[in-house]
This record gives sequence, C-alpha cells and structure tokens, in this order.
Amino acid sequence: MKTKRLHRILFTTLSLTLLLGGCVLPQTMTDNLPTAGLPTEVAVWPTLTPPTPTATATPVPTVVPTQTLTPLPTLTPTPVPHPLEITAMRAGSYPGSDIVLEREFEPGDNYHRYYASYLSEGLVIYGLLTVPFGEMPPGGWPAIVFNHGYIPPDVYRTTERYVAYVDRLARSGYIVFRIDYRGHDQSEGTPTGAYSHPGYMIDVLNAVSSLQRFPQANPEKIGMWGHSMGGYLTLRAMVIEDSVKAGVIWAGVVGSYPDLLYNWRRSSSAPIPTPQPGSRRWRDSWVETYGRPEENPQFWASISANSYLTDLSGPVQLHHGTADADVPVEFSQTLYEQIQAAGRESELFTYPNDNHNISNYFTAAMNSTIEFFDRYLK
Repeated sequence: MKTKRLHRILFTTLSLTLLLGGCVLPQTMTDNLPTAGLPTEVAVWPTLTPPTPTATATPVPTVVPTQTLTPLPTLTPTPVPHPLEITAMRAGSYPGSDIVLEREFEPGDNYHRYYASYLSEGLVIYGLLTVPFGEMPPGGWPAIVFNHGYIPPDVYRTTERYVAYVDRLARSGYIVFRIDYRGHDQSEGTPTGAYSHPGYMIDVLNAVSSLQRFPQANPEKIGMWGHSMGGYLTLRAMVIEDSVKAGVIWAGVVGSYPDLLYNWRRSSSAPIPTPQPGSRRWRDSWVETYGRPEENPQFWASISANSYLTDLSGPVQLHHGTADADVPVEFSQTLYEQIQAAGRESELFTYPNDNHNISNYFTAAMNSTIEFFDRYLK
C-alpha cells in the first residue's frame, strides 16, 4: 500500500515536472527514435531533468530603412515619321547647287535655251533652262520652276513635250527651269514616283534653291508651274518651302490623300465615288500599315498638303477642264474652297468640256497664267 502511494507521489511529481519544465530527452534516449517520415515541426520528447532557467530577451524590432525606388520612365514609342509627312519634309535640307550649263540649244524667239544640271541628294538632275535676252532687270529675272506631269520615265526626253507651255512663259520674260526628275532621261537615280516617295519632291525643292543661286535669277521672285502630277508637287512645295511666291496649277492632282485613296480613278469606266484602296500598290501597303483614313485620320492628314493651307507661301491659281478623264475637276474645285476657307488667296478657272491638257482653251489659260505671274513676280 505504501509502495503504491509512493509510486503515485513519484508519478505526480514527474507529471508536474514535465508540465513545468519543457525539457528535451537526453541524447541516449533519442538516439534510437525513428526520424524517417516525421514532419519537421513535430516536438521531441521532454526530459525528466528540469532545465536551468534562462532569461528571455524581449525582442527589439529591427528597423529596416524604407527603400525609395526611382520609378522607371514610361517609354512611349516614338513613331518614325513617314518621309512624306509635311512636317518631316520641312525638317529636311534642300541646298541645291550651282546650275551648270552643260550645252546650249538653238535659242527661242527672245531667249536662250540650255541643257543644264544641278544636284539633288548627290544626284545629278538635268533639265531645260531658258534665260531671256536683253538687259537683266535689277535683282535678276523672275524665275519659274516648271513641274511636268507624269510621263513614263523610260520614254521621257528633256526637249520633248510641253514645248508650247515653256515657250509662252520664256517669251514673257521669265527664266524657266523645266526639270527632269530623278531617273528621267539622263537624270541620275531611280524614278520613284511622286505619291508614295519624296524623291521627286526633293528634286523640286533643290531646283528652287539652285535657281536662287543662279546669278541671273532674282532669288526673291521664284514662282512654280505644275501640270497633273506636277500640280501635286507644286502645291506641296508651297506648304513646305516659303521661297515660292506664286503657283499656277493645271489639272492638278491636288486632292487630299483620302481623296487620292477613294475618289481618284485612272479610267472613266469606274464612277469617282467608288472606293478603290487597292488600285495602286502604295494604297494597299499604306492601308495595311496605317489603317484607312476613317481609322487613322491623323496619319492621312499629316501627309496631305491640304491640311497645311494656312501656310501657303503665296497665292495659287488653278485651271481645270470639266471633261478631264484623268484627274477629276472636283480636286481643283475643292482645293479652291479649302484655300478660301484658310484665308489665303486663290483663283479658279474651269473650262467647259475641255480635257486634261486644256487643249481647247490653251491660249486663254496661258494668258491668265502669265498675267498671274506678272502680278506677283514682276
């Protein structure tokens, strides 16, 4: 009985010790305990020996300095300007060069005729240059850059086509520089076309600078004449370069690019309003790259001279036959209204039932042209 009571006391003492001590078993007691498969958080057995009490330090929070991160800059992709954008072309350099008189042709009634050259982007560009006879006026002769319309480059010749046009202007006391765009006749370079590449436009702007350097030309009295594609180049030149003081455009491709995309056809077999975005390679490519005008109006406006008419460098005179089967008369009519709305000066002459070359009213149209140039360049 005493033995049982003694065991009960020992057992009670042991239980209290276990509860209060929280000690681990001696090494000899743990060597043979199974460990495989036990989770790491399982507690080991407590020992019978009470531990030596140790002071528990009150934890002091560690102050971690707050790191201020410099935010990365937001990278907004900078779009590469299309080379035909008006602002991109304004940023270009068009120094031209001295005009070289390569050889002299047979003269006109009252003017010399030369085969001449100048430089454009390092390319030698040729052209027909006329210089009036007689005493040069103070400051030099007024001069006109003459931009011809589309002629297949492989059949184009400097001395052919537009003979009567150049003659009328030259006989009226003007230096006339009818340039051969790159890749035409003997001009160096590749004929790039005008509507999808700036090459021809660059040649025109360099021609202006070259004329300003020509000793017999008045650099303050430079005008420009353009027919069809040359009208497109003339209008663009006048919103890019402020040296062109007056421009005359015959049957010009002067619609905005959305008009060129949708409202221009080469054949009278298709109605004008029919959208034809795939009728030319540049149309397909640009629509695929930039979207249609209704989807990306900013791009199409940026390459259209019509968006910059408040910046015209001088007055513009327009001529167009109403039966023109190559370029719709509406292009000139719309441009006239746009120039008026922009607060700039313009004139419009339409010729009933006349064609793309204004053949039936040629004399009347040329008389108005010369009168216009006389008004602003003499």
